[in-house]
Amino acid sequence: LVPFLVFAIGVSHGVQMINSVTKLVAKGATSKEAAQMSFRFLLIPGGIALLSDTVGFLTLLSIDIGIIRELAITASLGVAMIILTNLILLPLLVSFIHVKKPKKTPGVSKDDGQGVWRFMSTFATKGVATVILIFTAILYLAGYYYSQDMKIGELHAGAPSLHEDSRYNQDTFLITDRYAISVDYMSVIVESSADSCTFYETMDLIDNFQWQMENTKGVQSAISLASVAKIVNAGYNEGNAKWRVLSRNQQTLVQSIARIPSSSGLLNNDCSVMPVILFLEDHKAETINRVVDKVKIVAQSLEKENVKFKLASGPIGVMAATNEAVAEAQTPMMLYVYGAVTLLCFISFRSVRATIVVIVPLYVVSTLAQWLMTALDIGLTVSTLPVIALGVGIGVDYGIYILSTMSIKLREGYQVQEAYLLALKERGSAVLITGVTLAIGVSTWFWSDLKFQVDMGILLTFMFLVN
Repeated sequence: LVPFLVFAIGVSHGVQMINSVTKLVAKGATSKEAAQMSFRFLLIPGGIALLSDTVGFLTLLSIDIGIIRELAITASLGVAMIILTNLILLPLLVSFIHVKKPKKTPGVSKDDGQGVWRFMSTFATKGVATVILIFTAILYLAGYYYSQDMKIGELHAGAPSLHEDSRYNQDTFLITDRYAISVDYMSVIVESSADSCTFYETMDLIDNFQWQMENTKGVQSAISLASVAKIVNAGYNEGNAKWRVLSRNQQTLVQSIARIPSSSGLLNNDCSVMPVILFLEDHKAETINRVVDKVKIVAQSLEKENVKFKLASGPIGVMAATNEAVAEAQTPMMLYVYGAVTLLCFISFRSVRATIVVIVPLYVVSTLAQWLMTALDIGLTVSTLPVIALGVGIGVDYGIYILSTMSIKLREGYQVQEAYLLALKERGSAVLITGVTLAIGVSTWFWSDLKFQVDMGILLTFMFLVN
């Protein structure tokens, strides 16, 4: 994802620079003059846009998940380099190249091809703008309402990186259906003092905890030192089911656990740690949350001073911890991203109204993206969480370029519609070409064998186009 995003942002700003140079050459400037003027025009808006991208990536450092922090560092370094290459090196290189002035085709008017911009400039008239704002407000309210149902974590069974119909997941489903174990397991760690497994009271607590968890929806089966000790005890008594119990006699209890090695994963060398392994039906967010909540409730009711229940190891334990980290980071991350972008826009435009104009569309797109995730059953995970933040960082570029040009025209005395039309003529084609090209690029991810890449492709395509 990171190399593509750095490439995408580089293309976006490179197109703006080359677009500016060609337009100035068409007006009669030399390549060097066009490069100099483009550098002056685009240094501040381009610099602010790239700083917004960089700060947007850096806010991901607030998430206490290693892979996201690595993404944040790599992406922010990449975007920082674009400030050097696109805003300084590119115009320098262009100044050495002879850019030919485009020839006028006989019979074609000077304004040919500008009909789209004239049509779009009507959006800046009061009547049409009112309709657009009302429509956008309705979309936002619908998006906000439905985005409240967005789930955190994986929403589908099977390995989260693969599609449900993949060969690996089909094999996993077969094993889960036909046997009492699954690949989705979680270990609840029971901590106590040394040799605590030789005491009936401790083993009985573990047995009670296991029984309550086995009767929780979503738990397929469970195993612990206590459950194995009961089977061994019955084995010493001719396999009689009546003896499948934990003996209150310490010597008999020691006999039941003596042949269970620490390599079984059910106890450590001094018997102070004894995991209870829970095999779950799947790793859907709903299942994980239900089981984890039940573990917390049961553990709280059974814990004693010398016996503590700790969450959790195993694949599901890691997923549960990751989901909690994502849930905690979601709101602060968005606040940091929008706070940084708002501050940089205010410094750039020195206008509260201009800052609002840039930020409001970004916020609407973020909300609609969350609605899309809800509608398409895409959970908020380590893969999709950064995309929401990155969409804000990349989307702000378009707004800053259009508005920076428009604000200059307004200061020169043009009316709003005229200023918007001139901004579209100067920057519109570069914005549209960049947005559409990048959207087409990531839309090829829809056919990936990796499900998380498909999810990211859908979200990035949506954000590139809607921004």
